[in-house]
Amino acid sequence: MARRRQFSASQKRALLAEADRCKAAGTLGAFLRSKRIYSSMLSLWRQQVDAADRVALAPKQRGPKPDLAARKIEHLNRDIVRLRRQLARAELIIEAQKKLCVALDLPTADDGSDQE
Repeated sequence: MARRRQFSASQKRALLAEADRCKAAGTLGAFLRSKRIYSSMLSLWRQQVDAADRVALAPKQRGPKPDLAARKIEHLNRDIVRLRRQLARAELIIEAQKKLCVALDLPTADDGSDQE
C-alpha cells in the first residue's frame, strides 16, 4: 500500500522557490513531473506560506500572557471567600435562633435528640 508523501515547511519553501524560477514555456510542467507534485499543491503551499508570514509579521500583544490556570485559581479563591462569608452568616443566624428558642422556652434540635 502506497504511503502519502509529506513535505516539511522547508521542503515546501524550497520547491516553491524552484517553481518560481521556472520562467520558460514548459519548464514548470517538467519540474512538476520530475518532482511528482501537482500545481494545486503549489497553490496550497503558497497559501500556507502567506498565512504563516502574516502570523509571523502580525503585531504582538504586549504584557503578560493570560494564564488560564491562574485565572481559574483566582475565581475559585473568590468563591471560597464568598462561601465562607455565607457560612459565617448562616452560623450567626443559627446561634440567634437557638438563643431565641431558649429565651422563649421552645424545643431546640439539641433537645429533640435527648427526648428519645
